Amino acid sequence: MKAARWMGTRDVEVELVPKPMITDPNDAIVQITHCTICGSDIHLYEGELNDQMEKGDILGQEAIGVVEEVGPEVKSLKKGDRVIILPVVACGKCDYCMREEYSLCDITNPSSEMEALYGHRMSGILGYSRLCGGYLGDQAEYCRVPNADLTCVKATRDIDARKILGLANVVTTAWHALELAEAQSGDVVGVWGCGPVGLSAQRLAKLRGAKKVYGMDRDPQRLKQAEDFGMIPINIKEHPDVGDYILSIQPQGLDRAIEASGFRSPTKSPHTALRTMGLQRDSSDTVGSIIKATRKGGNVALVGDLFFTSHDFPIGPLMQKALTLRGGQSGPQKYHPFLMDLVVQGKVDPSWMFTFEDEFENIADHYQKFSQHKVPGGLKVCLVTAFGRSERLQSNSDMPVDQAESGGYSSGG
Repeated sequence: MKAARWMGTRDVEVELVPKPMITDPNDAIVQITHCTICGSDIHLYEGELNDQMEKGDILGQEAIGVVEEVGPEVKSLKKGDRVIILPVVACGKCDYCMREEYSLCDITNPSSEMEALYGHRMSGILGYSRLCGGYLGDQAEYCRVPNADLTCVKATRDIDARKILGLANVVTTAWHALELAEAQSGDVVGVWGCGPVGLSAQRLAKLRGAKKVYGMDRDPQRLKQAEDFGMIPINIKEHPDVGDYILSIQPQGLDRAIEASGFRSPTKSPHTALRTMGLQRDSSDTVGSIIKATRKGGNVALVGDLFFTSHDFPIGPLMQKALTLRGGQSGPQKYHPFLMDLVVQGKVDPSWMFTFEDEFENIADHYQKFSQHKVPGGLKVCLVTAFGRSERLQSNSDMPVDQAESGGYSSGG
């Protein structure tokens, strides 16, 4: 099969590798139809976790496909089911999973390095380094999905592939951010980052009744997207002291603030110097702005990937302002089938985030484009495998001619 393999810093290659087999009775083998590149994947692409990678590792944590084979203990899936593959690998049995805190699973990540860094191990994550369990990813033509009953979500054949691909990780992470921030009707919300997760959080905040939503970024195209969606865009290039700027136009501050940009969003020069000396790998610049801009007693949520340590963290303002700070990887299993129901009902349409579509075989080019914010349309690429293309041709043959010629897609939103 063809798979996207990590070969080193800024080096991804599509190569032929053996097709995976069932190795545990709870496994499923899924033939991938569509996949995409996650912002978190750029951590690996840019070399942030090189010491936790091995040359040839298969990348990917956002994909959908069709079940080809299931292990003898898989109960909810059968051959031919269309599924979303969730990135978080959870056991479903430990205390954390029983509380639906799936990303904190005690069982599925054997990494001693993570335990040494954090004091505990988090859950395993598909395609995301030895630090997260060493699981092979789903940017491939086939994927072995562990604990398939909990890691796969069934989807009907009549839903646009882009809608359910967006549900694999982006929408669930955005909803998780709003849950962490306790966003509710009437709130003023600020979201740092206007990428797919950030824009999703902004749109979902409106769905939850937020009266005003600010979107912060440095990319003009993404800021225009935020504005088109009814948000108030703030360009941090024009307002580098963005916390002060928000307070100048929103004196009471933000009720809820969300960090959805991660390690790639430093705004001050000392971060570069500290990274060069090996003294800092994550930046607290964004978190500092967030803490300043959030009202007394407000809530802050961190969902942009931050892995290591940071200098100059504003712990005093955090404490003195009585802020609630929460973070963590999404446990997407918790939010299905609720989010799927919103899509089916037409209340949420994640297809907007896929601003370009291409063949899976071109994924290496799209890693470079995504890392440089050069994806056509500015956001996210939907990559279709040969199997996905053949499925589309088959479904189009069953459609009226006018729909088949347009690709069979809904208009999205």
